Amino acid sequence: MKRRDFTTGLLLTAVAQSVRAQGPPQHHRIAIVCPAGSVAPISETGVSFYWAFFTELRRLGDVEGENLTVERYSGEGRPEGFADLGREVVNRKPDLIVAITPPIAKAVRAADDTIPIVFTSGDPIRAGLVTSLAHPGGNMTGVNVQVDFQIWGKRLQILKEAVPSISKVAYLDLRTYWQYDMEPLREPSQQLQISLVGMLLEESTPAEFRRVFAELAQDRPDAIMEGSDAALTAHLPLIVELVNKSRLPAIYAARDHAEAGGLMAYGADLGEVAQRMANDVHEILNGTQPGDIPIYRPTKFELVINLNAAKALGLTIPPALLATADEVIE
Repeated sequence: MKRRDFTTGLLLTAVAQSVRAQGPPQHHRIAIVCPAGSVAPISETGVSFYWAFFTELRRLGDVEGENLTVERYSGEGRPEGFADLGREVVNRKPDLIVAITPPIAKAVRAADDTIPIVFTSGDPIRAGLVTSLAHPGGNMTGVNVQVDFQIWGKRLQILKEAVPSISKVAYLDLRTYWQYDMEPLREPSQQLQISLVGMLLEESTPAEFRRVFAELAQDRPDAIMEGSDAALTAHLPLIVELVNKSRLPAIYAARDHAEAGGLMAYGADLGEVAQRMANDVHEILNGTQPGDIPIYRPTKFELVINLNAAKALGLTIPPALLATADEVIE
């Protein structure tokens, strides 16, 4: 046998032994729990947030149907059932839980404080999830999707710039969060001489959305501002449909609403947020302790304006505001 052939044979044998020693890639199982709406958008072909999340996981080598199993759950917009849902998810013993919103994160942590949790939250310290962004500790980490509450005042300012005549804005929110969400809006609303009134949902269900929009006729505002909780944005198509039927200008928390026909959206780049969450999931599945991963704060924000929606309202968006938009849909 030639020496080269002999050496090649040794190398191939060594590689085969190494592969046998390593065994097949480890298979992981995660649960994704959202507070409301259908679980259908939680996929690589779903809304932009989940598209970015699953695309990043795939890039990192975590592929659903190959080495990753994904179980999907919804709280169906009813907070009184979150505790039972948390126990149901935990009893399935996933390797990791992705918890969308603080109430969901609290529900699964109350059921088990050892399974790693990656959450989304407006302010995780204020929500009582962690005591430090840099060192969350315990079994939790995640992303701070709001960064600070100035973004809420910024949305109100953009709405005023788009429609300078407005003086009364209806704020679409869950009654549970209304007082909490109003705090950062009191000062900017006073400065802009805007009266804020609540369009308050008892729960995040289609019937409740239809109820509050039906009541608009009794005390009609000049515009609508949507809260940013995922329990609301889970009903994106319905909200945009009802707002457009009301023929009122509105500003939303996520670009998907503008892409779906809403007038304007301003908020964090949720694609960036989703990618960061996917990275957290990947690190934890490969051995990193969640409490050692700092809470991520987004660095990119975007204003999207839909001129088709403006035209349908007979509204002319000021050129100065259009010039600040990251994207204009025509």
